Amino acid sequence: MRRFILLLCAVLLAGAARADSERAGDFDYYVMALAWSPNWCALTGDSRHDPQCAKGLNLTFTLHGLWPQFDNGGHPTACRSRSNDPTRADTAAMADIMGGPGLAWHEWKEHGRCTGLTSEAYLTAMRKAYESVKFPSEFDRVKHTMQVSPEAIKKAFLDSNPGLGAQDLVVSCNAGMIQEVRICLTKVLTPRACGSDIHACSLPTAELDAVR
Repeated sequence: MRRFILLLCAVLLAGAARADSERAGDFDYYVMALAWSPNWCALTGDSRHDPQCAKGLNLTFTLHGLWPQFDNGGHPTACRSRSNDPTRADTAAMADIMGGPGLAWHEWKEHGRCTGLTSEAYLTAMRKAYESVKFPSEFDRVKHTMQVSPEAIKKAFLDSNPGLGAQDLVVSCNAGMIQEVRICLTKVLTPRACGSDIHACSLPTAELDAVR
């Protein structure tokens, strides 16, 4: 029993040391996650009665987040930031691209503090990254739920954004549904190749729900 307790303490101390070593700003690149809003609503938002899922909003791809990543896999956690947290007004102002006012605060807490940016600069970077993407117009016209190839979605983004390479983005899925388009970016928000741990959907087709 004593040996087990010592081993457990060693594991906990190793975890604490890793968290302490992950200093804000110590990362290699970003992953920008763009969620297909109707599918997020079907999987999560509807059960929460989230306002993002109301009919008539015509939301397609919304910004889930801008996540700092390591080249060798994983992402920094438990970072401390010297910046003040964003105000409610700051996070509410992100609702037009994130679907609602609460997500921006969550993203700052979970990921933004590890970037080394101030909260204001992080929110600005998220908007700049999102607005750098030209969204394929065909997704505005998804009026009926359909089965679609993740590769077809990837090709549509590549065709609309000549600066993106095939290695710079993946399409993810969850529960048989298209989940997100994930675009990898440098620290100055230019496209770059994704790390090997950014996994693409392996399904031949997945559900894409209609725009609400």
